[in-house]
Amino acid sequence: MGASLAGAGKGGRRKRGVPRYGAMAEINMTPFIDVMLVLLIIFMVAAPLLATGVPIDLPETKAAALNIDQKPVSVAIDEKGDVFLMDQPVRVDELVARLQAAAKAGFDERIYVRGSRAVSYGRVAEVMSLITAAGYKKVALVTEQEKR
Repeated sequence: MGASLAGAGKGGRRKRGVPRYGAMAEINMTPFIDVMLVLLIIFMVAAPLLATGVPIDLPETKAAALNIDQKPVSVAIDEKGDVFLMDQPVRVDELVARLQAAAKAGFDERIYVRGSRAVSYGRVAEVMSLITAAGYKKVALVTEQEKR
């Protein structure tokens, strides 16, 4: 009349609904890392597309690139001679008033003039003379680095 207790230990049958191992308390990081890498690639591709501006064929020079910390105030002149202030079209007679509104540092603000290679030198000189006559002394021409 003895009952066999050999099957009731570790090798015996499990109770229904009770897992073999305890609950896993770790977070699986693999899906999180995969999503972050995909987002990183998307932003790396999309970032240069956001900083376009007015397409201008700039002349090439041997000057080195400037290090700038903030977005500069830029005046662009395209092939047709149209003037743009911070990528917005502006008439020449309104340029000084709109420039004073855009320049946060006043007359100490550095103004970058981007003139297309196809536009006449006289048009670029006219725009630069308007800017300097308004009191801005830090006016610079923007060019592309010469490709070797």
